Amino acid sequence: MYTIEEFDKEKTKVLKYIIYKKRSEQEIRNKFAKTIDENMLEDIIEYLKEANYINDKEFIEKTINNFKILKNLSIKEMKYKLMAKGLNKDDIEDYFYENKEELEEYEIKSASNIIYKKSDSMEQDEIKQYLLKKGYKRDSINRAFEKE
Repeated sequence: MYTIEEFDKEKTKVLKYIIYKKRSEQEIRNKFAKTIDENMLEDIIEYLKEANYINDKEFIEKTINNFKILKNLSIKEMKYKLMAKGLNKDDIEDYFYENKEELEEYEIKSASNIIYKKSDSMEQDEIKQYLLKKGYKRDSINRAFEKE
């Protein structure tokens, strides 16, 4: 068992970590697994979930919005990056299903951006291969080329 003071001290460490940058529950577990007693860490995570400091569904949405602003990624790449953060696969799939049209539009726009950037140095077929390797859907690639 542990004291309230110990709990508060460790909870503060975790809070600082997630306030600095939003984190998934798994990222928090990985970071503190060796430094905080397992039972206490579970209690801290539960406490922070109830207080809505940890919310993986919200985290998925915010992370995707950041990707859309900052990067050119395929839908597949976004899913991989989210899974690498230890997020629940079903939550990820639900988000992508619920936002399918918007994300497909983003993927086409993203492919268009890459086509524009690469068109000076690469042939159209090379660009298509590059996009396919990055996980873009053939349909998104074709639609992006139609826009050019």
